[in-house]
Amino acid sequence: MPQAVPDLSNLLRQDIRFLGKTLGEVIRDSEGKATFTLIEALRRAAVSFRREHDPQQARILEKDIPKLNDAQARSVARAFAYFLHLSNIAEDRDQNRRREEQDPEKLLGSLQHAIQTLMDQGLSAKKIRRYLQEACVMPVLTAHPTEVQRQSTLAVHMAIADELNGLDHKASAAQSARTQEKLTGLVSLLWQTRMLRDHKLTVLDEIDNALAYYGSTFLPTIPQLYHDLDRLLEPGKKSLLDQKTRALPAFLRMGSWIGGDRDGNPNVGPETVEQAVLRQSTRALQHYLEQIRLLGTEISVSDALNRVSKDLAALSASSQDRSPHRMDEPYRRSFIHLYARMAATAQTLLGRDLADRPTYAAPPYASPQEFKADLQIIADSLAENKGGAIAGLRLNELIQAVEVFGFHLATLDLRQSSDVHERVLDELFRVAGTLYKDEPVNYRQLSEEDRVHLLRSELRHHRPLVSPWYRYSEETEKELSILRKAAECRRRFGARALEQTIVSHTETLSDLLEVLVLQQETGLIVPNSDEPEHQGLMVVPLFETIPDLERGPQIMQEWLDMPEIRQRVRHAQDSVQEVMLGYSDSNKDGGYLTSNWTLYRAEREFAQVFSRRKIRLRLFHGRGGSVGRGGGSSFDAILAQPPGTVNGQIRLTEQGEMIQGRYKDADVGRWHLELFVAATLEASLGARKGAPNDDEHLAAYGEIMAWMSEQAHQSYRELVYGTPNFDQYFFQSTPIKEIAGLNIGSRPSSRKATQSIEDLRAIPWSFSWAQCRLPIPGWYGMGTALHRYLESGLPDDGLNRAKRLAQLQAMARDWAFFRTLLSNMEQVLAKTDLDIGLKYAGLVEDPELRETIFTQIRDEFELTHRLFREITGHELLAHDQALRDALTERFAYIDPLNHLQVELLRRHRRQGQKASQPTRSGVNKQHVIHLTINGIAAGLRNSG
Repeated sequence: MPQAVPDLSNLLRQDIRFLGKTLGEVIRDSEGKATFTLIEALRRAAVSFRREHDPQQARILEKDIPKLNDAQARSVARAFAYFLHLSNIAEDRDQNRRREEQDPEKLLGSLQHAIQTLMDQGLSAKKIRRYLQEACVMPVLTAHPTEVQRQSTLAVHMAIADELNGLDHKASAAQSARTQEKLTGLVSLLWQTRMLRDHKLTVLDEIDNALAYYGSTFLPTIPQLYHDLDRLLEPGKKSLLDQKTRALPAFLRMGSWIGGDRDGNPNVGPETVEQAVLRQSTRALQHYLEQIRLLGTEISVSDALNRVSKDLAALSASSQDRSPHRMDEPYRRSFIHLYARMAATAQTLLGRDLADRPTYAAPPYASPQEFKADLQIIADSLAENKGGAIAGLRLNELIQAVEVFGFHLATLDLRQSSDVHERVLDELFRVAGTLYKDEPVNYRQLSEEDRVHLLRSELRHHRPLVSPWYRYSEETEKELSILRKAAECRRRFGARALEQTIVSHTETLSDLLEVLVLQQETGLIVPNSDEPEHQGLMVVPLFETIPDLERGPQIMQEWLDMPEIRQRVRHAQDSVQEVMLGYSDSNKDGGYLTSNWTLYRAEREFAQVFSRRKIRLRLFHGRGGSVGRGGGSSFDAILAQPPGTVNGQIRLTEQGEMIQGRYKDADVGRWHLELFVAATLEASLGARKGAPNDDEHLAAYGEIMAWMSEQAHQSYRELVYGTPNFDQYFFQSTPIKEIAGLNIGSRPSSRKATQSIEDLRAIPWSFSWAQCRLPIPGWYGMGTALHRYLESGLPDDGLNRAKRLAQLQAMARDWAFFRTLLSNMEQVLAKTDLDIGLKYAGLVEDPELRETIFTQIRDEFELTHRLFREITGHELLAHDQALRDALTERFAYIDPLNHLQVELLRRHRRQGQKASQPTRSGVNKQHVIHLTINGIAAGLRNSG
């Protein structure tokens, strides 16, 4: 008799209740009954308010929270924050359950669907394989500071998740009891583990934190994904016994900014670049040594029972292993030799011994390809002698791992602001006494035309501009040292170790040429050399603000039209040029609608510029976790890209809390990587089918979008940059100053030591608004734009309101760009809470300023919400009941943290510097504020 399908939402509710009950018992045992009773009373009031909308329950929170003493406030903050951590674990588990329920045979889901879709459109497996030869799909991990969890707490989270999974498969009542005991112990451990860091992270800490995800997710998962994709693309059935191993091209690879991103981060220098590459390489070589050891243990094939190839026999004969027990086991002998060579490789590259077993002197591998060739000899010998299935146990995935990770693990990007490059070159030209038009060069005073002419002339000269005998300014010395270190790392670890250098704030053509001159001066570019590591780093412009994005296509046209650049792109960069798009700063500069529309138009123009010049465009999307920073579904975002802008070439940043949310669990990580690859394949090879529709939509709706963008831009700029004393409102009504004090990253929260919106980084800008539940970066200006269009429309369009509404409804239904725009905004609107936001507004000292600005924010939200419903025909999250229910549950635990945070901010600011000192009870008020920030961020999940 078939079993009934379980109610997954009910299972989620059971998990949350179980974890909540366990946490409650731990608190009662650890903190005492009085503290437990206090927390439980606040919890009941918050839950009752969210479920029954009883204002009396809200008043309980407003009345009781201000009465808490410092010690009670700390316990309440920790309790609600940890409950949200546990809820997230339960929700992640529920997502895995849902995927398994939809896919009971554990097929490939999105990846299989993408391949099948492409084949149904007439593409052969052979053509898809050929396409992958030139593709590049790369998640790039960054250390942008929005991850507020410590590695210690994340480790306990993973242990709780593992034990929680055991509740689904109870073999007996005794085993179930044991699982519950372990969970109680782990929750108790979590409660007694310090939630926040006492000290600021260093760049080296950030490097190590990112590397933790390789062991749990990337190293095992990515080769498995390749293996499964290979099976999907296998044109015919073959016996596993004699099936040969051939690695797919490394189109899916990992990237990193951590250790090389020095834009606004004074803590990044030549030593962090070197350490990033060294530690990444260490992790890769450790993995290879471990896998070789395991293979040597597992593949015990005897040549007395099966033949081996001549190459394998020769490889086995190279081994210095003399054990009589292995004389008839050529594969084991071969792996012992590979282990010795890999240990020697580690010693050569890293200067340290990574071997954890005795070995002997052997020649190191000169390259990953040489190591892969030895592994291939073993795999081929197995396949030729009915052992292909044996290679499938572990060896095939190791071969693919070497193809993907090499000896460098991940490609490290460099990034610096164009302003810094400009200052460095200004000093170099001045010290060298360079003449231009018979006058000493004052580079910063030159026109753009003269700068370009001078820089191009400098690139044609191979004489040094930098003097080895002169001591330059600290900034110049540091920049030159970083680039020299990058050149050294490329020679040592290969060209794939560092491939790109990103120019922040690219505003002119000279901003790009400057970087080529600096590369030539530091050995990254070696004239007349054909070695890959001497070809230099690809110069990648980052267009961030609205004006920069609008100028971007023209700059790239000029760049690609210079003969020396065109030759460089074609020969040194395989006819690929990357362009990075800044979601965060464009949003902070122009608001949600204008940012998205400007990005969309720029992408289309870039595609046209590149297509006419037969250069492949690779867009690098600088997305964050929050919608205001380009967040939302990566799958939907990739499919919504304009036609011609993906074409198998895409890089995308993974930042802050999104890294741990997506990749701390191997199954969830596999799912996200599959979605990334599947969306890229569909957007690339299936783009021809959708291209005419997008062009039609742009022709039909482009003028409307452009007009609405202007209205939204005007509305947003009037609020943020045109309202007198808006910066005062922002700094007083949000916990921005307290966020700056969190030890969540090595990067300062502001580019300059000022209280200015312009100088504030986009991440703390979005983070702060999310904390006070008024995430205006995700919707402000949209309502005004929609309202003005519906009421007045374009000049002389001859339409009434009903017809304009029908037009917007058609756009939401048929145009992927507009549909995604509304869908992402919907999630942010659902997380907005005006009542909570009003509490934070109460922190503003000037009542008139408070009333003026909050009223504008409230009116814009209500207008946006109302028009969203009118256009889509449904309430917020009506089509995603699971998320709607989850948010309702979460809000009941976020609300008390918001109330507590407002109260603590009020106390903290009233007491000034004294508030940062522990009270008689030993409680630091600022520390408790940081606890509330942690909890709210955990509850919202994508707050940065």
